[in-house]
Amino acid sequence: MNRNERETRGKRENFDKKSFSFSDIPMWFHFVVIGIILAVIAFSVFKLVKWNQGTAELDQTETGSMEIEVLDQIFLLPEANREGHEYDDEETILFLGNDAITHMQGDDGVCNKVAQKLGATVINCGFPASCVSNKNVNFYDGDAIDAFSFINVANSIASGDYSLMEQNAGKFDNGTYQASINNLKSLDFNKVDTIVIYYNAQDYLNGRIGMDPNNDVNPITYRGALNAGIKALQEKYPFIRIVCMSFTMCYGYDSTGMVSGDRVDLGNGKLTTYLQFMIDISGERGVSFVDNYYGTIDEDNADQMLTDIIHVNEACNEHIAQHFVEAIYPGDN
Repeated sequence: MNRNERETRGKRENFDKKSFSFSDIPMWFHFVVIGIILAVIAFSVFKLVKWNQGTAELDQTETGSMEIEVLDQIFLLPEANREGHEYDDEETILFLGNDAITHMQGDDGVCNKVAQKLGATVINCGFPASCVSNKNVNFYDGDAIDAFSFINVANSIASGDYSLMEQNAGKFDNGTYQASINNLKSLDFNKVDTIVIYYNAQDYLNGRIGMDPNNDVNPITYRGALNAGIKALQEKYPFIRIVCMSFTMCYGYDSTGMVSGDRVDLGNGKLTTYLQFMIDISGERGVSFVDNYYGTIDEDNADQMLTDIIHVNEACNEHIAQHFVEAIYPGDN
């Protein structure tokens, strides 16, 4: 073995005698790796939580833009429902609701704003203080407002019989009731393209029952009344597209005072419980759902969007109208 071979062999033997150990890795490298792992986990958890919430931060820039991620679910009317029906060139939209559409009925109201944005004929047939559901199984004269619940309005439209509503309109010192009845009676439903169901949170505030697991069309439950009313309209006028618009966030009262509907159960669930019922029924009946709950009003901006604990102002109506137009008529704005 020559000198060079001996030196090479000696170096290899010295290297083989050394054993690798994690202790040879600098301490700072351990911290860097741990930091990266924790950052990835934190980011993943954050994205998962945001996805489950179904909403993003409200954009309140100086431009007034309110582009947000919401829980909209849009369905097109099946072609089979259109067969045999002749459509005209004018878009006619019927709004059914309560204070959500009657509290402001001029240019500052949501119906007029939709009409202006689309150039469409928009008919406001709202009944103040009414609910989606009935208070009583059988109509009771002492609760005349039940005559104007969504379920009874829908049944009146489907049957063409408005007698219950007309018999009770005079019990309210508000001409809106009779005016809306007159609009419905004179309306040619063959010319109606879209029916929008837009009620504020009266069912929640009045403690109406949320659902009946044994009867999915129970008229004294929010879920059942909404389901039955939409079903009646679909069976009578299958060629009309139906859209459910959710209520906005509002406030209720508990033992501590005024609190967000997100956090107080008035006997039959929190406000989000009723929201989920509307989402579920919309999906089951194949009607579009426009979400006004997430991204519209929250506790941080409520004083800029509400006139009291429930009624929205013109700025909120502008946002709701724009959101509706963009969701339902994306090619017309």
